Amino acid sequence: MLKQLLLSVLAVLVLFEEWLWDILTVLGQRLSRLLHLERFDAWLSQASPKLALTAFAIPLAAVAPLNVGAVMLMVHGAMTAGILLEIAAKLLGTLLVARVFRLTRPALMSFAWFARLYEWIMRLVHWAHALVQESQLYRAALALKETMKRCIRKVLEG
Repeated sequence: MLKQLLLSVLAVLVLFEEWLWDILTVLGQRLSRLLHLERFDAWLSQASPKLALTAFAIPLAAVAPLNVGAVMLMVHGAMTAGILLEIAAKLLGTLLVARVFRLTRPALMSFAWFARLYEWIMRLVHWAHALVQESQLYRAALALKETMKRCIRKVLEG
């Protein structure tokens, strides 16, 4: 029972990360257009594998001090501030990493170890999808979603 609960929590976390990645990838694209970064994006998408790996590591390194700051806040009793800073760091880090990954994926995949890591992560995501889709909670959430869509449609139609 405990194993199933822990696996379910892990699956939900994996799916949340994937959902967050997808949303923040779109947001990154919109921000890039808004900030007129098309030339930078084009340059980065043509980067060599080593430059792509460096570009991929920069957002991770940039967000690390925020993670440390969040932990420090929590250690010193500022739990709410620490949690909020960690959430902000997670959102910012995911947005930046997702954006850079989208632009540099072909170059990054030229590293065999990176391609293997990516394949492992994708297997984990597929496993999480399968595990969650088997659960009663997932089926109930889908039914609730459909009910809400029908209600919203009725309100909008008249």
